[in-house]
Amino acid sequence: MKSTPKVKSAGDPRPKSPPQAEQRAAAQALAAAMPHNANKALDFGRENAVTPPRGATVSSDSPTASASTLSEVNVSAKSSHLDRARSDASGQVLTTNQGVAIGDNQNSLKAGLRGPTLLEDFVLREKITHFDHERIPERIVHARGSAAHGFFEAYEPMTAFTRAAPFQAAGKITPVFVRFSTVAGERGSTDTARDIRGFAVKFYTDEGNWDLVGNNIPVFFIQDAMKFPDLVHAVKPEPHHGMPQAASAHDTFWDFASLSPETTHTLMWVMSDRGIPRSLRMMQGFGVHTYRLVNAAGESHFVKFHWTPKLGTHSLVWDEAVKISGADSDFHRRDLWEAIEAGEYPEWELGLQIFTEAQAEAFSFDVLDATKLIPEELVPVTPVGRMVLNRNPDNFFAETEQVAFCTAHVVPGIDFSNDPLLAGRIHSYIDTQITRLGGANFHEIPINAPLAAPHNHQRDGLHRQAIPRGRVAYEPNSLGGGCPFQAGAAGFVSFPQPLEGDKLRGKPEKFADHYTQATLFYQSQTAVEKAHIAGGFRFELSKLTVPAIRERMVSSLVNVSEELAATVAAGLGIAVPKAMPKALAHPTAPEVTTSAALSLMALPGDGGIRSRSVAILVADGVDGKSVVTAQAALRAAGAQVHLIAPRLGPVKPASGEPFDATGTLENSPPVLFDGLVLPDGAAGVKALGALIEVMDFISNQHRHGKTLLALGASKALIEQAGASPTLASGEADPGMVIGAAAKAAPAVADFITALGRHRHPEREAGALAP
Repeated sequence: MKSTPKVKSAGDPRPKSPPQAEQRAAAQALAAAMPHNANKALDFGRENAVTPPRGATVSSDSPTASASTLSEVNVSAKSSHLDRARSDASGQVLTTNQGVAIGDNQNSLKAGLRGPTLLEDFVLREKITHFDHERIPERIVHARGSAAHGFFEAYEPMTAFTRAAPFQAAGKITPVFVRFSTVAGERGSTDTARDIRGFAVKFYTDEGNWDLVGNNIPVFFIQDAMKFPDLVHAVKPEPHHGMPQAASAHDTFWDFASLSPETTHTLMWVMSDRGIPRSLRMMQGFGVHTYRLVNAAGESHFVKFHWTPKLGTHSLVWDEAVKISGADSDFHRRDLWEAIEAGEYPEWELGLQIFTEAQAEAFSFDVLDATKLIPEELVPVTPVGRMVLNRNPDNFFAETEQVAFCTAHVVPGIDFSNDPLLAGRIHSYIDTQITRLGGANFHEIPINAPLAAPHNHQRDGLHRQAIPRGRVAYEPNSLGGGCPFQAGAAGFVSFPQPLEGDKLRGKPEKFADHYTQATLFYQSQTAVEKAHIAGGFRFELSKLTVPAIRERMVSSLVNVSEELAATVAAGLGIAVPKAMPKALAHPTAPEVTTSAALSLMALPGDGGIRSRSVAILVADGVDGKSVVTAQAALRAAGAQVHLIAPRLGPVKPASGEPFDATGTLENSPPVLFDGLVLPDGAAGVKALGALIEVMDFISNQHRHGKTLLALGASKALIEQAGASPTLASGEADPGMVIGAAAKAAPAVADFITALGRHRHPEREAGALAP
């Protein structure tokens, strides 16, 4: 049995020079060592068929040259557990799945060089058969995902509330695997679609696996699992023509939503900026449902789970999201991967809202209703630990695609509430994984296997890996000495909640309040965020082909906010309809009417720019010194700097040594960057000013609220692009920094400070003012 290695802490000093450059150089050297396929000429003729050549190989002295990920040096109990399933083909001969060395992998076995292929060619049949079955059924929802390994570290023991293993001691480390996903799109859809994002965490605890399967939004569309197939059928591409992909802007979804007013609260979140996050590393996560914490004495408290990103909560704007989708449909996936490769390990803090059943009974809403949240003003969020993602998967399919999350996977100390949506998920997720992963033994796939070795009487089935010892597969038994035996009170024991009531189908009256919390969310937003919500509804509803559905949805919005309904109606060219009748005419007055925590602006992060992506536009004749000054300061602050030129290759500055462009105006559009630097240099500025792509670059950065820096002569580019350095109010734009080339350093420092705000919504706010 391997000893458990220590997990590298996110607080460890980062290497002064990240090893990506070494890996790129090693990969380049490895590829360059094989300038052509020397064996290609040996594919032909009888002599070569009888005596096939040995495959051509090259090797590298660098272990990173063929590594899946640079983060493989970060180990945990789970990554060590996965080592038995990892394979490295470096220097190895090609074999069949049975380990038989393959002499020729270029040609099928034929009766003569020009004859028919023979049925006995087991090498061909194995290879083709495996290829035919490489694709497994994709998830019905959450099909498109990205994932990473990491760890959870508890701050203090939570033994007063729960006996759950991760919370038993200060500093206790639990390995985790986290998968982020979009909900509606298929596996090949785009990352930046407007959608809820899945936020699923698998804790590999020493008492079994616990899956906290949540979203980046704390509420959901429906209240009962009975409606889940209807919701998903409505939001998926319309069945008669299979469109649209990864989008809710179509008739069937809004037909369902407008006839199901319980969806309204979640719709407010999805139509807000929460539906288009800037990065997976910059979004919150929520457990959605009310769960139970149970301590060793059998005492129970209700709990809601919150993940808060260290980098703050940041979003895209819609125009930016659409353009990113076309420029890089893997934008979020790439962002997560590259941050971890660079040692910029994303981190979240886990917070708990803990409350009693007595408190729950007194709330104006029902905590068993998944369309409701608990305002933090009523139950504060208590930080209990941090989660760091510090290792990329070795293989996307084996880990990210085959990982199976199930809400039924809980450990002693975590239990369920009577939430009717949660009850359906407990059944549905396991049923789905059995279908998707080929049978009931999906738990034996390495990424799903617990660190706590399983022992039970379950046997056989497709893809069974374990080889049980002994003759006993039942309990009770004496032939196995009664083993494995039930753990009694030391194992999982469901909380003995008293139950009474009639057997019937229905909902409690508090579930009928569909609008109060939707109003709470809307009224808690800033003016710019409210405008974006209205814009989201306008865009989606404008795509409908049936006007009656559009009008019905606006009539529902009247119950949320007359202001919102009027703004949306004006954009659709319709009169504000009469308010839709409410299911509950007189809901209980809410305890809270605005909550600052519901605005994205509540979590700006620490103001730093680590891992932010900055473009410096360059061309022959720019001032090399201003480029070097900006580049050095930005890198020192942790930003990723990209030199974008009209073409790849060396750029010749007005003075100093040439430098290489890392991207072009053609392959690196402005929406991929968080900020823009325009260097000094009259000749370079003139060359850039002659390109329409540069004007588009500047105007898009300005339009999307990004931070811009213009040094010296490049101020002319700002003016040429029509990007005003002042706001509509006449005040200076805080996201527009103009500096003299002779004083580049302080200007760059101001740029870094402004970039730390992520975006400058004042540009929009001025335009929104009456």
